[in-house]
Amino acid sequence: MLRVEIGPNGEFNTTEFGTVKDPDQFKALYAYSPYHHIVPGGRYPAIFLATGENDGRVEPWQSRKFAAAMQAATGSGLPVLLRINSAGHGMGSSRNERVEEDADILAFLYSQLGMAWRGEGAR
Repeated sequence: MLRVEIGPNGEFNTTEFGTVKDPDQFKALYAYSPYHHIVPGGRYPAIFLATGENDGRVEPWQSRKFAAAMQAATGSGLPVLLRINSAGHGMGSSRNERVEEDADILAFLYSQLGMAWRGEGAR
């Protein structure tokens, strides 16, 4: 959250989130910034992050940086996965891309919940 306003769409977000230029708003942004509260060795749950390569609202580097920091820090041994599609924020994604992303999300959930896929029509 501390770098959002320097991006192409960032200045627009200061009206909603605040600005790092104001000391009180900086403190508020820092307080809820997930990146700045990653604890090395923390026992984090499995994480599935999704971002768009061409997202105009949330720049892809933010998700990449967060995923890398979580992968380096986690002490749980559980996966920290980052999925990158060609669009962004769901806008501009083809139907095929949306189906593939949904399949990846469900596969991740199934794996983490210990569920077995029995195939189409199985009960």
